[in-house]
Amino acid sequence: MLSSYKLTTFKGDEDNIVGKHVYGNLYGCDVRLISNEKYLRKLVKEAVNIANMHLVELKSWKFFSKKGGVSVIALVTESHVAVHTWPGYQYATVDVYTCGRESQPEKAFEHIVKGLAPKEYTKHFADRSSVIVRTEVVREGV
Repeated sequence: MLSSYKLTTFKGDEDNIVGKHVYGNLYGCDVRLISNEKYLRKLVKEAVNIANMHLVELKSWKFFSKKGGVSVIALVTESHVAVHTWPGYQYATVDVYTCGRESQPEKAFEHIVKGLAPKEYTKHFADRSSVIVRTEVVREGV
């Protein structure tokens, strides 16, 4: 005799953390833009607002070593936004992580990418939620 199967989806309640992580690498960036600490701070602050996040503190550092560069980190209530640049390589990385239901990290990422105008870039997404969503096969009639 054949058994029938029922698909059931389990997920947590509405109070669980909703972690959304968007990050990527930007290649062929304009050296003037990725060397400009003031511009990068402004760009990150705009991205925070566009993505419906709430700024706690904005920090930046300019490095004068051979590889040089600028790092800008926004601590937001929902988590963080980080941009690191290497003008000598025309390269930058962007990392936007949020744990708020209303925040939109992809919008922040896209705003920063547009502002740095790379020739090419990669974009990755990771679900960092505390809820495991899975489908389980349940055998009925056993």
